[in-house]
Amino acid sequence: MSGANAQGWIEAFLEMMAVERAAARNTLTAYGKDLADAQGFLAARDSDLAVAAAEDIEAYFAALADRGLAASTAARRRASVRQFYRFVLGEGWRKDDPSRRVDAPKKGRPLPKILSREEVDRLISAAGARDGAQGLRLACMVELIYASGLRISELTALPLAALARDPAYLIVKGKGGKERLVPLNAPARAAVKAYLEVRKAFLPKGDAANPWLFPSRGKGGRLTPRRFAQQLDEAAADAGIDPARVSPHVLRHAFATHLLEGGADLRVVQTLLGHADIATTQVYTHLAGDRLREVVATKHPLGRKR
Repeated sequence: MSGANAQGWIEAFLEMMAVERAAARNTLTAYGKDLADAQGFLAARDSDLAVAAAEDIEAYFAALADRGLAASTAARRRASVRQFYRFVLGEGWRKDDPSRRVDAPKKGRPLPKILSREEVDRLISAAGARDGAQGLRLACMVELIYASGLRISELTALPLAALARDPAYLIVKGKGGKERLVPLNAPARAAVKAYLEVRKAFLPKGDAANPWLFPSRGKGGRLTPRRFAQQLDEAAADAGIDPARVSPHVLRHAFATHLLEGGADLRVVQTLLGHADIATTQVYTHLAGDRLREVVATKHPLGRKR
């Protein structure tokens, strides 16, 4: 298959991102540059994105590390190639995804399974940098999940009344109809306030009384988890984070892990997450293990004596 086909696929991919996912201009520009970079590398191997084998993509990802690029730039380029092949696979233009088996560059440590605090900050910044009202809404949703550990189903089901008066806490209805109290920190409250200024842009026509915090012109009258996940993928790419590592659940996961790293009691985290069984909450402790061991070593009386 010729390079002309690869270029056509790239153009179709960018058109899909613009039309179906309403990607911001800077996102489209970044994807275009990243895919052009991959094309240039593959051309030197007498290949291109249309016919590349897994070995070619593996070599490209490894070369990104060798070139001394910023970690965020290399991560974004890997993410762009993966997103491209997901699209190609969905269109049926290829029967395989050559980027699928490549988890990380050959050199260096593998990508972590949890977002760091710095990565969450970058994700929030990238979300807020998107165009106009879309950016304010996405930043608000990310802030709410990270500040309170909400499930995506809980987030999209929030009524406007729950946040209309700038509360310090939310009453959330979780699994099984059980209610719990979750906190809102200052950044989350500020993000909500900024979003409420533009919320009317998302109201369905003739539905000024729409009860949802995150209304939509779609069939259900509110933003769907799937649409939020798509926008989160785009923000991750903008932030130089592989979208495969980011999801609404990963943000909830980060909320719990970072609390434990900060020394929070496991029972408190259990309550905030709405887990009926503490064993469910304990799965988060393995990611905070190094930090927790450090706390014990430095804060425990016997640890300090040694």
